[in-house]
Amino acid sequence: MSTMTDTNPIDVPQSILQSPKHWRNRVAGHHWRTGDEEFDAAKLGMWLFLTTEVLLFAGIFCGYAVFRMMYPEAWANGSHYLDWRFGAANTAVLLLSSWTAANAVRCAQLDKQFWLRVNIVVTVVCAALFIGIKFWFEYRVKLGQGKAPGTFFSYPFAHDPHEPLWWSLYYVGTGIHALHVVIGAVLFLVVLYYAKRYQAYGPTQYTLVENAALYWHLVDLVWIFLFPLLYLIH
Repeated sequence: MSTMTDTNPIDVPQSILQSPKHWRNRVAGHHWRTGDEEFDAAKLGMWLFLTTEVLLFAGIFCGYAVFRMMYPEAWANGSHYLDWRFGAANTAVLLLSSWTAANAVRCAQLDKQFWLRVNIVVTVVCAALFIGIKFWFEYRVKLGQGKAPGTFFSYPFAHDPHEPLWWSLYYVGTGIHALHVVIGAVLFLVVLYYAKRYQAYGPTQYTLVENAALYWHLVDLVWIFLFPLLYLIH
């Protein structure tokens, strides 16, 4: 194992090595028989939670499909107002972050503490870039032009009376997704804190890292569907 790790125990402060939160010192909770049992239960719980998230976004996608059939011209006009380059940039950012999230899990499994933290930091930075592009270059500009949801819509050059409905669905879909991006970033910051403060993750203890990565992959997957539906299909 020493050939796989970038952490020499001699270089690590004793306060960290002796901490009960250090991955070498972690033991299964009193209600679990083994650490593997605890890991499997946590992973199953995350998959069940992700299932509910899929159902949430499935409702949004169904609404998109129904209203697109009912008001095709409004949907075509709405998509025309979006700049696909911003959507493509955010897609690239999330794909990169998905790769670094997966790398973080692998680094924890190999006890590569430095690269674990690096990959988490890059993932969080990508999340910040995504939110920055979405709010500064898209929401701010569109709301300033009056392209607001529902009764707040005041864009003077609208061609279809149902365009406010398009913007309502756009803001609901992308807004809920952006909220999930923020939640994922906060989760990775928690992982980063424990990785930096206690070296809490290693070959036998990486549950939180993997669950955070699973959540992040779902966030990325949802965007892979939102991007073409909203930005590319006219």
